[in-house]
Amino acid sequence: MHDDRTLVEGRLERVLAHRLRPAVFRPVGTLDVEAWHVAGGQGEPVEPAHALPGPGRGAGVDYRPFRVGDPWGPAWGTTWFHLTGTVPAEAAGHRVELVVDLGWEDHSPGFQAEGLVYRPDGSVVKGLNPRNVWVPVDGDAVDLYVEAAANPLILGYDPFRPTTLGEKATAGDAPLYRLARADVCVVEQDVWELVQDLEVLDQLARELAVGDPRRHEVLRALERSLDALDLADVAGTAAAARAELVEVASRPAAASAHRISAVGHAHIDSAWLWPVRETVRKVARTASNVVNLLDEDPDLVFAMSSAQQFAWIEEHRPEVFARVREHVEGGRFVPVGGMWVESDTNMPGSEALARQLVHGKRYFLDAFGIETREVWLPDSFGYSPALPQLIHLSGSRWFLTQKISWNQVNPFPHHTFRWEGIDGSRVFTHFPPIDTYAAELSGTQLAHASRNFRDKGRATRSLAPFGWGDGGGGPTREMLARARRTADLEGSPRVAVETPTAFFEAAEAEYPDAPVWVGELYLELHRGTFTSQVATKQGNRRGEHLLFEAELWSATAAARGLVDYPYEELDAIWKQHLLLQFHDILPGTSIGWVHREAAEQYAAMRDRLTALVDRATGALAAAAGAGDALAFNAAPHDRAGVPALGAGPAAERGSVAVAPAPGGGTVLDNGLLRVEVDADGLVVGLRDLVADREVLPPGARANLLQVHPDFPVMWDAWDVDRYYRNVVEDLTTADAVEVLDGPDAATVRVHRSFGCSTVVQDVTLRPGARRLDLRTEVDWQERERLLKVAVPLDVHALDAAFETQFGHHRRAVHENTSWDAMRFEVVAHRFVHVAEPGYGVAVVNRDTYGHDVRRDARDGGGTTTTVRLSLVRGPQFPQPDTDRGRHEFAYAIAPGAEVRDAVREGWGLNVPLRPVPGVASDASEGVVEPLARVAEGSAVLSAVKLADDRSGDVVVRLYEAEGRRRGARLALPAGVVRECDLLERPLDEPAALQGRDGTAGPVALALRPFQVVTLRVAAE
Repeated sequence: MHDDRTLVEGRLERVLAHRLRPAVFRPVGTLDVEAWHVAGGQGEPVEPAHALPGPGRGAGVDYRPFRVGDPWGPAWGTTWFHLTGTVPAEAAGHRVELVVDLGWEDHSPGFQAEGLVYRPDGSVVKGLNPRNVWVPVDGDAVDLYVEAAANPLILGYDPFRPTTLGEKATAGDAPLYRLARADVCVVEQDVWELVQDLEVLDQLARELAVGDPRRHEVLRALERSLDALDLADVAGTAAAARAELVEVASRPAAASAHRISAVGHAHIDSAWLWPVRETVRKVARTASNVVNLLDEDPDLVFAMSSAQQFAWIEEHRPEVFARVREHVEGGRFVPVGGMWVESDTNMPGSEALARQLVHGKRYFLDAFGIETREVWLPDSFGYSPALPQLIHLSGSRWFLTQKISWNQVNPFPHHTFRWEGIDGSRVFTHFPPIDTYAAELSGTQLAHASRNFRDKGRATRSLAPFGWGDGGGGPTREMLARARRTADLEGSPRVAVETPTAFFEAAEAEYPDAPVWVGELYLELHRGTFTSQVATKQGNRRGEHLLFEAELWSATAAARGLVDYPYEELDAIWKQHLLLQFHDILPGTSIGWVHREAAEQYAAMRDRLTALVDRATGALAAAAGAGDALAFNAAPHDRAGVPALGAGPAAERGSVAVAPAPGGGTVLDNGLLRVEVDADGLVVGLRDLVADREVLPPGARANLLQVHPDFPVMWDAWDVDRYYRNVVEDLTTADAVEVLDGPDAATVRVHRSFGCSTVVQDVTLRPGARRLDLRTEVDWQERERLLKVAVPLDVHALDAAFETQFGHHRRAVHENTSWDAMRFEVVAHRFVHVAEPGYGVAVVNRDTYGHDVRRDARDGGGTTTTVRLSLVRGPQFPQPDTDRGRHEFAYAIAPGAEVRDAVREGWGLNVPLRPVPGVASDASEGVVEPLARVAEGSAVLSAVKLADDRSGDVVVRLYEAEGRRRGARLALPAGVVRECDLLERPLDEPAALQGRDGTAGPVALALRPFQVVTLRVAAE
């Protein structure tokens, strides 16, 4: 037989495109259209009641006649369309739907214009997008309103070009869209069913081997079906064409076929190529589509993550939320994830990552009485090794991700496995082999999932999230039709639409000995996200420490009856902060609008938190009765004579000697460190006088700024590609150098210029400090360049310790394997620690996350280690002027440091002593005793607060920071102490609590490496 596969396939493609799909909706009438273009000065977007008829209609609402083909929508504008008409008599007895095309391209649902359809009474019908153009019709009359959002297509067919569309002020006023269709249609159900049959079988056949008889049987059936179809009478012959497919579509799947648990889903980025205000509307559109589909199709199960998005629906579209609640109670609209948003997990601090779980899970408990059991993060850019323990401590059991499929070089070896975190906790994890969180359930995707699944022979099932995503949209009736047809189909995996819980329980039961992956899930891509959008990164770090201080001092003052604890305000600020940790906001990959608003919100939160801190510390200082200023120490370590988490007078710490260096330059000496700065303002000597050891390698210069070209292959704000290292410019020339010698510190200040940018760098040594403080202020005007600062160290290290949440983890600093080589840019929080046996150095920072650590050959033999901090980039997509402007960075070198010293110095740099005026009193000692403190051991307190249930109980959280098994003794307020989970619920079996001496004595703990412990103290 001649091979005519391509002929039959080509014939089918054309028939589907030119005859069948256009015939699904048969127009029987047109709609009358009026439009009101909302002006920016009217508070756009307006509340629905403002645009709809009734007493709430606002002034200035002016609907005018509008025709199909007319333009509408400047970028980010909103137009309200009023659609009216009647259903003609000829449609009687048929299913009738409206077809509304807002003028979008036939691709990228969620990335361009969208609409939400309302009835005149304000109730929501459903959403509109390029893959969901239909609207149900009730009765013979049509009277509907469409809130149409003219969101611009920023990531189009020619992506990553600089665009001004990301800010409303620069996007222009030209209309982007033309209304393309507004028809009353009869749905030709047989035609629609035939389309689904043909697509499923065609896609199936194309994935089968050419030599597989099944492929040819399906091909011949498709040919017979096309022969039975009269293209001049598609609707009249569709049933006959379907009959030709019954036999091949009815053959059951092989007993060994891979099993796919299909879960309806709509990944909605809480901000990205659209602002947060638009996400609020996106969530409502998607949820309205989903509840309609749930009403219509009993097979659908839909999972939605992000408590914040549920809260938006509850606040802004309560009628949609009521329908969501009904389906949640019915078990088919399933809250998942247990987090406030699908956050980044690389950069949020310890408490912030814990509070993502606390606020997310508590919302679902309060709103629906549901304890979510899976953490659902399909799209975040790598996953912290602290997560497994936090998942357990939140009361969750499973973890799902998908993003690691984007690795550039190393395919991840498992799809189902147990993930082990830094403390040894393990969580059952699944990584869907379908390689998308927005599947269509196409034959290509299903076949890929089966072929790609890396645990064959030991496990038989995987999960497939299906539904349009990123910008929302969710599952469609076409996707459900594919699921039904592939439930038991020869040559295909078996597809069952079911809940995530059903999948995880079955997967865990069949694979009890799943392999173990230890440590971070590093994404070999998007490494630039550790650096892009400096203001967002710094706002996050500052905000986290201010939240810690506000809780600490408010709890300390409230427990002593001095102030009321600000429960409501702290809760609101935490939720705002957690939103800004969404995985396209904190990583710096959103449009300029998003990051401008983030900067404004961080500033507002800073003001509110500072006011809370000032109120509490002022009350504590007044009660302490000190005549002089008190230093409040919010760090969990004593310093300058001030107790950890308490307040008192700061001790004097000596002086710094300043002298000229032989041959030019300056020497700074405080008795612990001797620092030599050359005539160009670079550190050429750093001697640890305590250890009698030079810290810098021979001939090396530290605090060296280095500039690289930074033009990645794609994903500008996201990626730093490895080849950036091929070209480097060292900034060694000084415009001016000056010495500033004061009572509190001695500083060498250097001014530099390069390209279109200028820099001021300070090298500062303080009395009594075994730490060299460095500051760089840059007026950054570069495009597509990367600025780093290098700290070379005369330390022979094979790995380095990088701080993460509740501890640190180690990464190799060599490139023995491709896995090592791909970690050429990594994340760290407040410190990187490098060491050889007997000696270590910490590089701590206040502002940065991106780092690289490399080894170099040492003059005279051996190797040295260079730590570099990534300061600022200049990507042009999605924001063309990313990070242009002034930025300040603080970092420091701590010679002779062990890990415990790195922890202490990281806290010290990020949380300086806070001076508060004293109020003299003869009856007081002038100190503020800590509400909680570590009396013995090296545990670190990460939170001191009052319980969220407003009982007045004191809650403290702490962790073992060095990676050692050891005990600790805590001084806590008098009362009964219970060990709790992250949500402050007592554990059935304490994991660390050993007991307390009476009701007021020290509390004893036994801690394993990096263990996180939450204690709750209830007064008797």
